[in-house]
Amino acid sequence: MGKWRNGSGTLTVGSDAEAREVPLRIAASYRARARGLLGVDGVDGALLITPCGSVHTFRMRFTIDVAYLDRKFGVLAVRTMKPGRLGLPRLRARHVVEAEAGAMERWGLRPGARVRVDAAPGAAPAREASPPAG
Repeated sequence: MGKWRNGSGTLTVGSDAEAREVPLRIAASYRARARGLLGVDGVDGALLITPCGSVHTFRMRFTIDVAYLDRKFGVLAVRTMKPGRLGLPRLRARHVVEAEAGAMERWGLRPGARVRVDAAPGAAPAREASPPAG
């Protein structure tokens, strides 16, 4: 995958009739990744931080669920973090999904699962530019 851009999209957890679609905000720039959920009182859906291998909850106002994803969007681990905590880095993690505490259990998001991320136009990974013809 190429570089992601800040924007919105959908996180799909599960498949077939069991699939659950969750509204997603994508934080890909340094500034958006650093800000994350700081300064907000809640989150509608989830936040994808990419690239990311670890998170902290310093100055956060609420407890969150954190899912660490590998490069193919497989769930490596899910943790609940209270404000003021520092999460341990996950070596294989390339993306992190954050949501309000309890949300991931409701969605059925657990280690070993695979999720799908569909970015809205403009937030999708940038494609490699082809060399000019001629």
